[in-house]
Amino acid sequence: MSKRALLEVIALDAEDALAARDGGADRLELVTDMAADGLTPATATFTAIRAAVPGLPLRVMLRLRDGFAAGGPEGADALAAAARRLRAAGADEFVLGFLDPDGTPDLVTVERLIAEFDGCRWTFHRAIDHAADRAVLRRRLADLPGLDTYLTAGSPAGVTEGLPTLLAEAAAAARHEPGYGPRLMAGGGLRLAHVPVLREAGVTAFHIGGAARPGGWDGPVAAEAVREWRAALDG
Repeated sequence: MSKRALLEVIALDAEDALAARDGGADRLELVTDMAADGLTPATATFTAIRAAVPGLPLRVMLRLRDGFAAGGPEGADALAAAARRLRAAGADEFVLGFLDPDGTPDLVTVERLIAEFDGCRWTFHRAIDHAADRAVLRRRLADLPGLDTYLTAGSPAGVTEGLPTLLAEAAAAARHEPGYGPRLMAGGGLRLAHVPVLREAGVTAFHIGGAARPGGWDGPVAAEAVREWRAALDG
């Protein structure tokens, strides 16, 4: 419980990034179009945010359509091109997650993108919550270079419903079971009330989006809202 928890906040623009930093965020996830649950932002958006918050880690979403399918070879080509553009602009951390139609990980697309990363660290996002078998997915991804985090609610319905799964996976990580080496980051309908039990279980990373925006997704990140989360995680 003494280890400082990582707080990651979704940022859509430089204004969001500054407020999140001022509130105590440790890292930002950069996306656009939250109506589609977060897509790849424009390169210009990344560069503006990078200039606004130098030194703050930024993880950039690689996702060009709603859902968890890459879109076949053409979609994979477009994702790889986006990764190259962002790398050229200075991006060095990413977020991604793709599934095949049977709910297994789309390793062809994931490995294609990793080849563009040149050693960058990355998060496998909430596609894990929609996988046919979470444990199988973890085993299949276990040896991929750069994977250091799973963003998960434990359930497609959110953290409240997925809490038992999150606690079980935190326990598996504590036992150093195969596939559970990457950090578990709780997010997706996360509430302040979830924090104590997750921290007690050993979860050390938390991801918020709408919880940082008192006015909803049409409004900006509020530093005071992020500060409340920072205090809860540090308390």
